[in-house]
Amino acid sequence: MMPGGLSETKPATPEVQHIVNQVKPQFESRENKTYNIFKAIAYKTQVVAGINYFIKVQVSDADYAHLRVFQSLPQEDQGPSLVSFQTGKTRDDPLTYF
Repeated sequence: MMPGGLSETKPATPEVQHIVNQVKPQFESRENKTYNIFKAIAYKTQVVAGINYFIKVQVSDADYAHLRVFQSLPQEDQGPSLVSFQTGKTRDDPLTYF
């Protein structure tokens, strides 16, 4: 993968679910809503001065959100940060840069 470019879409891994779990409170705070379902489905990455994760998350039986999460470099010792998100997505909507 070229630095700055988006990777191919990959199935979510336990590591990606862990990142999603860590940013769930940030997402719920911004949406002013609590979600019982918050399951990572798929993701893409973008290497910058850290990694941007673009993650498709199931938030209800039929609803999905796309999250953009920034994970800084390990030596910076900071947790993931929810940068942006899109709601109203479906399972079939492609993950794109936003």
